[in-house]
Amino acid sequence: MKLGPSLTAVFHLAIFPFAAPAQKPPTEPRPVTVGDLFQIREVSDPQLSPDAQFVAYTVKTLLLKEDKSEERIWSVPTAGGDAVPMTAEGVSSSHPRWSPDGKFLAFLSARNEGKTQIWILNRSGGEAQHLTDTPQDVDDFAWSPDSTRLVVVLRDPSEEELAAAKTKDKDPDDKDKKPKTKKPWVIDRLQFKVDEVGYLDRRRTHLYVLDLATKALTQITSGDYDDAQPAWSPDSRLIAFASNRSKPDPDRTYNTDIWVVAANNTDKGAQLTQVTTNPGDDSAPAWSPDGKLIAYTTQLDPHLFQYATHHVAVSPASGGSARVHTQSFDRNASAPRFSPDGNSIYFIADDGGTQILARVPAAGGEVTRAIAGRFILYAYSLAKNGDIAAQIDMADRPSEVYFQPAASNKLTRLTKTNDAFLAQLKLVQPEYVQFKSKDGTAVHGYLYKSLDHTPGKKVPTILRPHGGPVWAYYAEFTHLAQLLAANGYAVLFPNPRGSSGYGESYAKAIWADWGNKDYQDDMAMVDYAIAQGIADPDKLGVGGWSYGGISTDFIIAQTTRFKAAISGAGEALNTSFYGHDQYQRDYETELGRPWEDHALWDKLSPFYKVANITTPTLFMGGDIDWNVPILGGEQMYQAMKSLGRETRLVVYPGEYHEFKAPSHLKDRLERYLAWYAHYVKGDPAPPTPPPSK
Repeated sequence: MKLGPSLTAVFHLAIFPFAAPAQKPPTEPRPVTVGDLFQIREVSDPQLSPDAQFVAYTVKTLLLKEDKSEERIWSVPTAGGDAVPMTAEGVSSSHPRWSPDGKFLAFLSARNEGKTQIWILNRSGGEAQHLTDTPQDVDDFAWSPDSTRLVVVLRDPSEEELAAAKTKDKDPDDKDKKPKTKKPWVIDRLQFKVDEVGYLDRRRTHLYVLDLATKALTQITSGDYDDAQPAWSPDSRLIAFASNRSKPDPDRTYNTDIWVVAANNTDKGAQLTQVTTNPGDDSAPAWSPDGKLIAYTTQLDPHLFQYATHHVAVSPASGGSARVHTQSFDRNASAPRFSPDGNSIYFIADDGGTQILARVPAAGGEVTRAIAGRFILYAYSLAKNGDIAAQIDMADRPSEVYFQPAASNKLTRLTKTNDAFLAQLKLVQPEYVQFKSKDGTAVHGYLYKSLDHTPGKKVPTILRPHGGPVWAYYAEFTHLAQLLAANGYAVLFPNPRGSSGYGESYAKAIWADWGNKDYQDDMAMVDYAIAQGIADPDKLGVGGWSYGGISTDFIIAQTTRFKAAISGAGEALNTSFYGHDQYQRDYETELGRPWEDHALWDKLSPFYKVANITTPTLFMGGDIDWNVPILGGEQMYQAMKSLGRETRLVVYPGEYHEFKAPSHLKDRLERYLAWYAHYVKGDPAPPTPPPSK
């Protein structure tokens, strides 16, 4: 049955009449400020209802005063109209998923200071109901096509979680309030650490099936493996999933395969069907409408790990020869989905500084672009009638929900989450430019002119190497670039060799050769900006995060062109990171073991070039970052301090690789501006921001 605008009523959301406010004269748009980061609301995860009449999605807000973030679920009609909130303020909710029969909307939420659980809203009305009550957090879930069950992804509970659950069941008011000394971590895995988790034990993620009628939760996979990305077969009998079940030790390989298990399995997955046998990474399974095929992404050369292109492939659901459909396309693919008629496979493609929705025939053939443009398409949802909802981010507009009906293929923006706020701002539209590197290689990047740009006037300029290294800059809204432009800087976002979106050969060009070709490409963009009369060669700054921080260290060790540098979450003495961060497998694959090829490890360590650095450099990072630990910043800072160079170290407590606390995000931005203002612009104010009010 077609649902109309009454959706707000059925979810008990009252709309009150109000008096129209007096019209205010339009205000002049203003430059972007640090505080504007906390006005931007992040739209993500669009999910079309089965009848394609509504899109559920999430909106995340950074709450500076409370120093936390909050995420809510909203819904907007595809025919156009106002968006309405589905979940209340004050508690975060995420991962909305419609039941295939259209009666329910399930989602994840940690309410009442408990674990993250599955909650469900009845479309006929009423409050959200608690669906699961597990000792541990629910990681993921997916509806069965017949709407009677959910497959749930759970990590094995810890002893503490089990004990807490027993205490709660026994007497929730009789809890021991005295803090207990934590037990030691006992480690016996090769891969023993990961960012945002910490030390790893033998607790693994497995699949469970939840029966909605009985609330029974049945484990259907097990073993010393992590199982993820479950996908139901069209007849609700089978579940495909991705798992690295390499023998004798999954931690030693990148060999994730696609497997199939019966949904009514009672032996915890003792009997599985192995669908793929490729030695690389096979992930993100999706069934064909007739249940005969499974589409997925595949990397054909495990030796290249992150440098290898992810392709779209298809295999028989019962196992057999794989067909790889996008090798000639040579662009990273993700999130494959069969079209409703089964004739095509949609996927997100990383393509030359953009991400688009592409399509390839299910039998193989030419790749076409279903939704494309100079933007980044982060996610999409495909309805049974072929309609598409997508999350699209543009250079002058943060992510919003867009809708493309199958009947017309006309893309329409449905949400206006940030419109009122953006109307207050004066923004810079970046240019996607091409230039040649030292050896003649064509390189691309995004160039932001300063907000007060005047033709012929050279301005202070910041080079911002990106992370990854296999990643790229895209045509998306970037608060940092807009902030720097608003403060009088031109901003350079290059996509040097090592970047994704330009083919596998381009990505692997820096294999075991960091800070060489990518350095040349980064410098080529600086030269380009100078030649264009934009960048002032005497007022250059550089800075980046993660591999961008590593690139920064390599850059300032090879040139004195820059007046200031900011190196965030970078490495220094690479051998000291072996066994300390999460990349043991990657190191051994790309560089070999450090005691077997220490010359290469030393060559790629910025630490040994620190005596060349005279650029005033600010080092930053989080104190519990196990992706790129603060150790690198500490080592570089200590060495430069020992040499008597101008430097500073800022360590943020309780932060992983990706910062979460709004107060720390604000502090970091303020330090960026103060450091560059003092050393690049020559501002007499000290390179430390004043204390926040």
